[in-house]
Amino acid sequence: MKEIYLGVDVGSVSTNVIVMDSDNNVIDTLYIRTKGKPIEALKMGLGQMKSRLGENVKVLGLGTTGSGRHLAATMLGADIVKNEITAHGVAALNIVPNVNTIIEIGGQDSKIILLRDGIIYDFAMNTVCAAGTGSFLDRQAERLGIPIQEFGSLALKSKSTVRIAGRCAVFAESDMIHKQQLGHNQEDIINGLCEAMARNYLNNLGKGKELKPPVIFQGGVAANIGIKKAFEELLGCEIIVPKYASVMGAIGACILAKEEVKKRGKTKFLGLNIADSSFNVQSFECDSCPNMCEVVKFYRDENLAARWGDKCGKWSNVQISQNDEKLA
Repeated sequence: MKEIYLGVDVGSVSTNVIVMDSDNNVIDTLYIRTKGKPIEALKMGLGQMKSRLGENVKVLGLGTTGSGRHLAATMLGADIVKNEITAHGVAALNIVPNVNTIIEIGGQDSKIILLRDGIIYDFAMNTVCAAGTGSFLDRQAERLGIPIQEFGSLALKSKSTVRIAGRCAVFAESDMIHKQQLGHNQEDIINGLCEAMARNYLNNLGKGKELKPPVIFQGGVAANIGIKKAFEELLGCEIIVPKYASVMGAIGACILAKEEVKKRGKTKFLGLNIADSSFNVQSFECDSCPNMCEVVKFYRDENLAARWGDKCGKWSNVQISQNDEKLA
């Protein structure tokens, strides 16, 4: 029987599920669009992975990360729940043990993580400016009528520098249109957009920080070779793009779950068949104090499984028994 570990990264754009063996080798990966429905995305992801793995497997542990990590942990029974900074850092160290800088750009946010001697000591996140995220590139590719997969290779064909304002998504788009009207060719404009995005990232997240090599580029945007080249030119060093760059958060969560299970001796994972369960969420406003917290009640197969959302712990810290309420 094959023994495996699972890592789950639930974000606003995508839900990633990865499978690793006991030696931290990635066996399988799965990318699903979240589409604002994390419960459905998780059920679909686990169901598809269950089908792909077959019957002769034993899941030894599961870790979750991402903005929906607590929901995923409650649904699936996670051994460890970690924030994205920690998960990305652990995954990068697994590939390049002496990594000093992590550039991570996803669909809706971006982050920079600095490490020294294998320890995360500084980080910064951008969750506000669209010009520093993958969704910005998606929009510009759509405007230009180019598949996003070809964006990077076209940027490498550029022969002339076209500087595009990159501090704001709105200004960048206006500047791109202006450059088109001046007659600049598509490759130069695309390369200008890649350089603008890299400059925006370094100005917003890297300002005042010492970005030392080795540098790892993670997240979905790392697949864009035009952005990689722009970062290499700006930083003056090689940028390492891991094979599984788009699922590094899930890989980190998986590695951490393996370490946690080794310490505890057993897993909390509820099993691959949990994909066939039904899940429902209800909420109520607690009027016990002026905070008026919105408390979320999470049901698994019509049985109350968890509560959260209260600031004082009145509801979330209470042990739920089999005799507790069922879904109305």
